[in-house]
Amino acid sequence: MSLPAGLRRSPVAWVTGFMLASLVVLAVAGPLFWGAAADRPDPSAVLQGPSAAHPVGTDGLGRDLLARILTAARPSLLLALASVLLGATAGVLLGACTAVVGRRARRLAAGLISLLLAFPALLVAMFLAVVFGAGTAGAVLALAAASVPGFARLAQTLAAGVAGTDHLAAARVLGLGRLRLLWRHVLPNIAEPLLLSVTTAAGTALVALSGLSFLGLGVQPPDYDWGQLLSQGLDRIYAEPLPALAPGLALLYAALTFQLLGEVLAGGAARRGPVVRVPAQRSASSGPAEESSRPGEDGQVLQVDGLTVELPTATGPIRPVRGVSLSLGRGEIVGLVGESGSGKSLTALAIADLLPYGARVSRRTLRLLGADLGALTRKERDRHLATGLSVIFQNPASALNPSLHVGTQLTEAVRAHRGASRAEATAQAAEALRRVGLSPSLLRSRPYELSGGQRQRVMIAAGLMVRPGLIIADEPTTALDVTVQRQITRLLVDIRRDTSAAILFISHDVALVAEFCERVLVMYAGTLVEALPVGRLAAGSRHPYTRALVASVPDLTADRDRPLPTVEGAPPDPLAPSPGCAFEARCPRRRDRCAEQAPPLDDLGSGHRVACWYPLPATAAPERVTAP
Repeated sequence: MSLPAGLRRSPVAWVTGFMLASLVVLAVAGPLFWGAAADRPDPSAVLQGPSAAHPVGTDGLGRDLLARILTAARPSLLLALASVLLGATAGVLLGACTAVVGRRARRLAAGLISLLLAFPALLVAMFLAVVFGAGTAGAVLALAAASVPGFARLAQTLAAGVAGTDHLAAARVLGLGRLRLLWRHVLPNIAEPLLLSVTTAAGTALVALSGLSFLGLGVQPPDYDWGQLLSQGLDRIYAEPLPALAPGLALLYAALTFQLLGEVLAGGAARRGPVVRVPAQRSASSGPAEESSRPGEDGQVLQVDGLTVELPTATGPIRPVRGVSLSLGRGEIVGLVGESGSGKSLTALAIADLLPYGARVSRRTLRLLGADLGALTRKERDRHLATGLSVIFQNPASALNPSLHVGTQLTEAVRAHRGASRAEATAQAAEALRRVGLSPSLLRSRPYELSGGQRQRVMIAAGLMVRPGLIIADEPTTALDVTVQRQITRLLVDIRRDTSAAILFISHDVALVAEFCERVLVMYAGTLVEALPVGRLAAGSRHPYTRALVASVPDLTADRDRPLPTVEGAPPDPLAPSPGCAFEARCPRRRDRCAEQAPPLDDLGSGHRVACWYPLPATAAPERVTAP
C-alpha cells in the first residue's frame, strides 16, 4: 500500500518502518547466525544468570537464552501470520458472500456470524486447542478458527455497502456467476480496510499464540517460540528476572510493531490525496470544530470536524470539500452560503451519506444526535440517519416519485423505520400535511398534479414524518417565486419552534439567509472562510469574500444607472489547487503570504471565526471585489 509523502516523512512512519525491518531481518537471519548456539547444550553453564558470555543467561541445559530468543523470532512470527491468514481467508469469504448470495442464504450466514461472535475468541481458541491436541498445528488452527467470526463480521459490514451499488446490479443482470461477482466486484472494493484489519490482527494473534504456548497448548519441545521461553523462565523470575522478561520484551516489541503498522497504514488510507497534492495545511483550513451558539455537549445535534470529500474524475481525483468543521445546537437555524460550486451541497450530502458511488469521505468526527456515525454498522447508520435527519432537496419534482401517490411516499418512511401500521402512518401523514398548510386530500394526488410550492411542502412534510432532530434544507426555495419563498421560510421557522429541530439552511441568497438564520457559515472553494452571528453579517463580517457577497445584494436605494456589484473573477480550478488562500486570486487585499500558505479559521470571539491573513476591520464599509 502506497503512503502519501507527508506520511512517509512522519516520525511514527519512520519508527514503524525501522521496527518492521528489524523483525524481518531477525526472522530471516536469526536461525542462520544464532541457531547453532541456541541448540548447543553446556552442562557447565546450567541455569546461569546474565553474564558477559550469556547476556540473558542460560536455560536448564545450559543453552544461551539470548540466542534462543533471537532464533525464536522466525517461528513466532510465521505461526502468528499463518493463523491470521487462515482465519482472515475463511472469515472474509464467509462475510463477503452475503453480498452475492440469495436472501435466505444471506440471513443464514448473518445468523451464523452473530452466533459465533457470542463466544469470546480467546476462550474459543483455548477450547479448540485442547480439541485439536496440544502442538503447533493445533494452536494455529485454533487461533484461525477463533478469528473467523471477527473477520466475517467486518467483511459482512463492508460488503453490505457494495451490495446495493449499480455496478453490482448490472453485473447480475449480465448473468455473472456468484464467484465472479465476489472476486471482481465485491472483494476489490473492501480489500483496503480488510488488509488494515489483518495487519493489526497479526499482533493480537502473536500474543495469543504465545499465550497458548505459555499454557502448554501451543509449540511443544524440542521446538520453541517466545511463549514457551517465557514459560520456562517464569520459575526463575524472582531470582533471575531477565530470563523471564527478555522473551516478554521481544513479544511486546513485535506486537507493538504490528499495531503501529496498522495505524500508519490506516492513516495513509485516510489521508491519501489526489494526483495534484495539496499541502497539509490546506486540509485543516477550516480549523477546529466551529462553535455552536449553545455551549456544552447536551444541546449538540450535529458535530462535524475535518470533513473532506474526494471525487474521482477522468484526470484524477478532486477534493471539492476540504476540512469542513461545523456544529448545530438543538433548535438552531444556521445558514450555509457561498457561490455555486463552493461545496455547500456536497457537504450536506456527505453528512447525510447520500454521496454518489465512488465518492470518498473522511472526517475526524461526525456525530448526529450524540451517535458517532463512524462507529455504527451500515445498517445502524442508515437507520439512524433515516430517523434523525431529513433532507429537503432543491428540486422536489425530481425528489418525489411521479408514479406514486403522495400518501404512499409520506408513509413509507415511518412504516419502515418506526414500525407504524398503514392506518397509523396515514393518520400521521394527514397531520403532517396539515402542519405544512396542505389539505389531507392531497394524499391521493400524484406529485405532477401539484404546484412547485405544494411539492416543496410535501417534501417538508415527508421529513417531519420521522420527527428528525436535524433538517438539511438544500436551497429549498431556489425554484420558487418570492411569495412562495417567504411561505417556505416561515414554515421552517414554525417547524423549528414547534419541534426544536436544528436546521441547516443552504443557499446562495445572502439576503434570505440573513432574514431568518441565527448564524451564518460562509463557504468558498470547499472550505469555510467565515462563521459569524447573523447580526454581524452586514457590517461586521471580516473576510473579503463575505463582504463581496453582502455588497452584491441589491437594495431599493441602488443606483439603477450603474451595474449591480458582483464578485468578479472565477473560483479556482479544483484540479490544480494552490497552496495558499483559495480566494487569493480574486482578493484586493492579497499579499505574498496569501499565495503561499492557507489561513486557518481563527477565533475572533463571540462565535466569530475568519480564515484570512489580513481580515477587514469590523467597521469598514463593504468593499467591491474586482478581478486582478
